[in-house]
Amino acid sequence: MKENSVEISRIHKLDGDSKTKAFVDIFLGGIIVKGLRVVEGSNGLFLGMPRHQGKDGKWYNTVYPTTKEISQELSDLVLEAYKGE
Repeated sequence: MKENSVEISRIHKLDGDSKTKAFVDIFLGGIIVKGLRVVEGSNGLFLGMPRHQGKDGKWYNTVYPTTKEISQELSDLVLEAYKGE
């Protein structure tokens, strides 16, 4: 694996009627990022970032892309892998 590459480590598809369809782990720049989500939204599938619940009860992303281009590339990679399994 190249140091700057992004690769899918694991896709865990979920059964049932939940809007969350899968959890995904990726290798990113020499680290593993766990907890990305494939989610069914009103406009189709989208990629949800790992998140945690704050003391105020709200959910906050713990990892997020810094540009729209990176977000789109990551989304395309994960959704293509999800659909291909």
